[in-house]
Amino acid sequence: MSAAHQAFCQNLLQTLPAERVLDDEFHRLTYGTDASFYRLIPEVVVKVKDEDELQWVLRLAREHQVSVTFRAAGTSLSGQAVTDSVLVMLELNSWREFKVLDAGAKISLQPGIIGSQANQYLMPFGRKIGPDPATLNTCKIGGIAANNSSGMCCGTAQNSYHTLSGMRVVLANGTVIDTRTDAGRQTALNTQKPLLNELTKLATEVQANPELTAKIRHKYRLKNTTGYSINALVDYTDPLEILTHLMIGSEGTLGFISAVQYHTVPDYPHKATSLVLFPHVEAACLAVTALKPAPVDAVELIDGAGLRSVQGKAGMPANLADLNLDAAALLIDVRAPNAAELARKIAEVHTILSTQTLLFPAEFTQDPVRYAQLWGVRKGLFPAVGAVRPVGTTVIIEDVAFPIEQLAAGVRDLQAIFAKYHYSEALIFGHALEGNLHFVFTQDFSTPAEVDRYAGFMDDVAQLVAVKYGGSLKAEHGTGRNMAPFVELEWGQDAYQLMWKIKRLFDPENLLNPGVVLNEDPAIHLKNLKPMPATHELVDRCIECGFCEPVCPSRNLTLTPRQRIVAWREHARLKTSKNQVGLQAWDKAFAYQGLETCAIDGLCSTRCPVGINTGELVRALKTEQHGATAKKIASYAQTHIAPITQMTRFGLNAAAFKGKVLGNENFTRITQGFSKLTGDRSPIWHDAMPRGAKAAVPQAQGSNGQAVYFTACVTRSMGTAVSDSETRDLPEVMQSLMQKAGFAIITPKVVSSLCCGLPFASKGLPDQALESMTQLEAALWEASEQGKYPIVCDTSPCTLRLIECATKPMHFYETAGFIHKFLLPHLTLKPQDEPIALHITCSARKMGLDKILRELVKRCAPQVIEPEEEGCCGFGGDKGFMTPELNAAALARLKQQLPEGCHEGVSNSRTCEIGLTLHSGRQYRSVAYLVERCLG
Repeated sequence: MSAAHQAFCQNLLQTLPAERVLDDEFHRLTYGTDASFYRLIPEVVVKVKDEDELQWVLRLAREHQVSVTFRAAGTSLSGQAVTDSVLVMLELNSWREFKVLDAGAKISLQPGIIGSQANQYLMPFGRKIGPDPATLNTCKIGGIAANNSSGMCCGTAQNSYHTLSGMRVVLANGTVIDTRTDAGRQTALNTQKPLLNELTKLATEVQANPELTAKIRHKYRLKNTTGYSINALVDYTDPLEILTHLMIGSEGTLGFISAVQYHTVPDYPHKATSLVLFPHVEAACLAVTALKPAPVDAVELIDGAGLRSVQGKAGMPANLADLNLDAAALLIDVRAPNAAELARKIAEVHTILSTQTLLFPAEFTQDPVRYAQLWGVRKGLFPAVGAVRPVGTTVIIEDVAFPIEQLAAGVRDLQAIFAKYHYSEALIFGHALEGNLHFVFTQDFSTPAEVDRYAGFMDDVAQLVAVKYGGSLKAEHGTGRNMAPFVELEWGQDAYQLMWKIKRLFDPENLLNPGVVLNEDPAIHLKNLKPMPATHELVDRCIECGFCEPVCPSRNLTLTPRQRIVAWREHARLKTSKNQVGLQAWDKAFAYQGLETCAIDGLCSTRCPVGINTGELVRALKTEQHGATAKKIASYAQTHIAPITQMTRFGLNAAAFKGKVLGNENFTRITQGFSKLTGDRSPIWHDAMPRGAKAAVPQAQGSNGQAVYFTACVTRSMGTAVSDSETRDLPEVMQSLMQKAGFAIITPKVVSSLCCGLPFASKGLPDQALESMTQLEAALWEASEQGKYPIVCDTSPCTLRLIECATKPMHFYETAGFIHKFLLPHLTLKPQDEPIALHITCSARKMGLDKILRELVKRCAPQVIEPEEEGCCGFGGDKGFMTPELNAAALARLKQQLPEGCHEGVSNSRTCEIGLTLHSGRQYRSVAYLVERCLG
């Protein structure tokens, strides 16, 4: 670390806690990685939680002359969120304030809010924010605004630039400007006259230059994020409007956007889509031109290679396999406020398409499942290449725009360049209405020859797009480092020098993200390329996009799935380099950061474009670490399930008694001290801990049906919380429900010794897990009379394991699913008066039970409250007992997200309910308790 950075860190630590100033090698690499194909390792990573801290960081940066780069979600693709200096990240539980204004017509958002969360806030008003990038479920408002992200339906009219209502921005010198209110605007006009006068002067000069003004208007007729948003100097005369609109798309090089206020747009409930096939790309592009004035919300072009990559995917027409590579498709989307208007729009589109050359008649679908499948496949085109790329290569997605009237010629010319440089796997897709094309290909950067190939390819693409067609080299992914050398080629010298004037006006010391957007090094796009070494077959397909991060429970504590993979890739590099000292230090850090604090819930796989489950990597690594002794202990436990559950019940009841005698607070302090003495190997007691369950076997008779009821070992061990007024165990409640519904219970033989094996699987003990599963499957097969009767398991994670691992044809249901399908038809529910909080477990999400759980709870309560976090609660089997900080970090915002009038919650996993109760201050129980209570 340089002397300047050392002094910077020392001063920083006088104000910020050490856990938010990270200068060790492990965190600098893992936290310093973004979705681009560039690798720069920061000297220090700083997590800031508010504007005061940010201003302090900027003051110290000026004092020590160290540069600063801002990072939101790190989904940027062009190298704008990496640095070899100071990386400033948003502390994840901060920067989350928002305010809906004017009945949803506007919304003010801090930069740490995920884009899809903003739309959730607006959903009750039938509105949404304009930008709709494919990363909307991951990227954050700060990045959306700083990159002027757009998307599939956004076009140019609804991006951040055109929907901006106001902004709060921190300049390089620490000055705060807020244009969201009249008072804030007046303060800025009174205090920032020198800066605002200079902006007015620049606007006057540009508007007096007809040639430059015409060029700017032409360039922004297209989607364009190359360089700065100098259209602000043509579109506005108000200097505050010029300032805030220059910030849009500035990629953190002009200031820090600490809040954005948007004009919102309608979110129409009625939608239809159609995948229309054409014999060749020219026919598709002619149809795009015809559709431009039509009432369509999106028209996505997919070339023949793209269609071939997704044939066989769910929702795709079977005839894709018969098409050749000349074929192309348009995915056309139509939306309306009501069904009649939607039908009228579809009819108009059909009329236009009837004049075009189609391979098959267009068919629109309004079915939500089919609709989601078609758009899911479109969004999956980028990872479709990533999933099949050779190990060690990188997936690159470029992003250009042609004038729409030259779109077909542009596509053909791009395909010719692919052929010239032997990118045979490349495919093209994009937002055709705006002439915006993405093209995806794989690239090996491990040899000079491969780097030269990429360099030649980029030079040819730049000449083709910027010079031959007058298009934009970066339509929506931001300039970054990737396209910085080509800004002058696209814009010309006058506009390029104008951009440098803007940079120097806002950041005269060049301390904000230097080298991004503007860079005088003509080869910067070929430097600091990210290595992608093979590390493990389970994760080698990872493209480090970061889509997994919002649902990871350890994201606020240690590492995310992306960061775990980055760390293990570095392990592979260190192992190859034979740096034993470095390798040992790295693995020591990874043991806690990567292994112990991974909940192994697998929810990351549901967000991963290529389905990677990082928990499987953690399991595999744990398996490799287990010695003979650990395996013997596991084998003993596997064959003694019944006495172990009996001992657990006894231990929980003994602890509950001690808590009652000593007082729960006193007993908690005692167990905390004992946990420290044992090296955190013993659990800490609290009043959300369960009593020991009763050993009773549920029984019920009835004539409406029969079902096998398997009480999971966690349910056989753990009753309700010691603080809970409800003392009945879950099997008692399920017995009551089934009796009232007239359903007979079939109990497997020797149920007390049965386990699905999940506790062993999660600890990387596959042999013992398999043995447990085999025994359970045999028992359930017999009890169900070879699959004749449904099987209900009262714990969601165990049900998922049964579904995934059973080899015989049986039908498995967890609590909510079983109640919904089999019991509700025979029951009458009377909703209670109070709202209910709902936690949908990771396993329930993976089983697709979200809708059923919501519907079930809605029938029992006037309001269902779901906290905005969709991730795992972090309890992870026994991790909530042995690594409680993981559960605490995952649920850090839960209590503040539940309103005062909400006094209880439901879920469908007993261990998850323990942590939810502890960290929410409400009692969480199985959804079965709520349903049973609402029977009256």
